[in-house]
Amino acid sequence: MNCHIFANEDADVNKIQISGKQKVKHRPRLLKCSGQFIKTLVVALSALAVCGSATAQVGAVPGGEDGSVLKASYGSKGFRLESADGNFQTNLQWRAQLRVTSPYRSDPRQLDDLDGDEITAEARRLRMKIGGHGFQPWLKYYFEVDLQPTRSSDDSSSKASARVIDWRIDLAKSKAFGIRLGQWKIDFNRERVDSSGRQQFVERSIINRTFTIDRQVGVSFRGHLNEGTHKDLKYYAGVFTGEGRGVSNDDDNLMYAGRLQWNFLGRDLALRQTDVERTEKPTASLAIGGATHTGKATRWSSSGGGNLDGFDSVSTAGTGQYKVDQVVAEFAYKYKGFSTQHEYHWKNIEDKTLAAGAPGQDNDLEGFYSQAGYFFNEKWESFPEELELAARYAWLTEPNETNLALDNDRKEFTVGANWFFNGHNNKVTLDYSKLSIEDGALAQSQSDNRVRLQWDVSF
Repeated sequence: MNCHIFANEDADVNKIQISGKQKVKHRPRLLKCSGQFIKTLVVALSALAVCGSATAQVGAVPGGEDGSVLKASYGSKGFRLESADGNFQTNLQWRAQLRVTSPYRSDPRQLDDLDGDEITAEARRLRMKIGGHGFQPWLKYYFEVDLQPTRSSDDSSSKASARVIDWRIDLAKSKAFGIRLGQWKIDFNRERVDSSGRQQFVERSIINRTFTIDRQVGVSFRGHLNEGTHKDLKYYAGVFTGEGRGVSNDDDNLMYAGRLQWNFLGRDLALRQTDVERTEKPTASLAIGGATHTGKATRWSSSGGGNLDGFDSVSTAGTGQYKVDQVVAEFAYKYKGFSTQHEYHWKNIEDKTLAAGAPGQDNDLEGFYSQAGYFFNEKWESFPEELELAARYAWLTEPNETNLALDNDRKEFTVGANWFFNGHNNKVTLDYSKLSIEDGALAQSQSDNRVRLQWDVSF
């Protein structure tokens, strides 16, 4: 087996072609895992790491006379291995999110949380992403592994164990209709589905923890209709276990969720924040989403189902104790370095173990955020092209932890700056937040400041 490195000077792309002695007539044969092949592959990937350009795009590698069966390159999705006929493809990418925070690492939710005084340095996210397609380009797969989740000092070491957070298969021979199976961040609202590596600030807003339905196991139907027209629509409808990531269902209740997105200017608005790409034409979307579930959980996260403050934990709640209904409405827009997005959420939690009208039996939660950012280089050439400035305001009202009949209000005002070395794949973010809490039971309010610095890099 021979290993050849091709340098394409025009496209600034470095490629590797692994060749065998036998010709492939119709489709690539399954390669046998031999020691020699593994050694060759390691050498090939090492060569790519040294000479691959960070901005390289995948290009075609001409089939050799010796019957080439595999080609490799490096691009925006990391290292790529692909069969000669293009029917099999794997992309491998590593990502690190390194963060320093003061005076606390997470959003304070109660007044006593504001008493914290600490400086935390952490690898907030260390991820490995593997995706591509097999047999046909429209049969796609994706896995994501969280290698080292950060834990608190009083948590068990198992909290920091590596875990598979995404695994899914997409069947979409047509853009108008597709099927997705597996576990992933459910297509409900933009802020949560936007990757943590594609955010405008160091982290999502204070409302995310309360309203996200996060990752679930299930199946969904999706499609893109009337593409390129003012009737451009994207739809999502799915059925899920409702227990969150990696948790089996403990009853026969399921979660139902859906989203409808209208790209009313005829151009699809991708699920990523900021306009580092400098969108050439005005691009916008309006969307609504809804979800319903009956079970033990009142919130969800990457750790699975959990509880909001004041509600029974999933370990003590009864089967089907809580009925959760929620909706979201959102708007997003990008144009020539300017970006903005806004979401309004409403959520109702009904405790089915309590009599109608009893305190804590029927609970409404509301919240919204509004954010915008701009690359001022678009106005003044003297302003650094790599620098974006942004601001966000968020508000949330939720039941008081000690008395669910009363409400707490929380507010966030954040300003931030992003320096993009290579788009979202290599950036530094600095943000400052003013966070306030008004406790309805204590009739007290308090606020504090927070500063965060983060380097987000993908290889």
